[in-house]
Amino acid sequence: MNEMIDRTSIGMKLSKLRGGKDRNKVAVDLGISVSTLGMYEQGRRIPRDEIKIKIADYYGVSVSELFYTN
Repeated sequence: MNEMIDRTSIGMKLSKLRGGKDRNKVAVDLGISVSTLGMYEQGRRIPRDEIKIKIADYYGVSVSELFYTN
């Protein structure tokens, strides 16, 4: 059964995927605030399911790969 990985690991994955892209642009593209994206990347919040899908699609990865263990 797949379990959600810890917030810190999710945050690190999100930061790595964003790479050199501007945080403001990514937030606008995802339809979320810059502060919300920052909280996700810092592991302070976990996105709602619909945002998980948007983030995974944006970066070209699966929701499972990004947020869950295999």
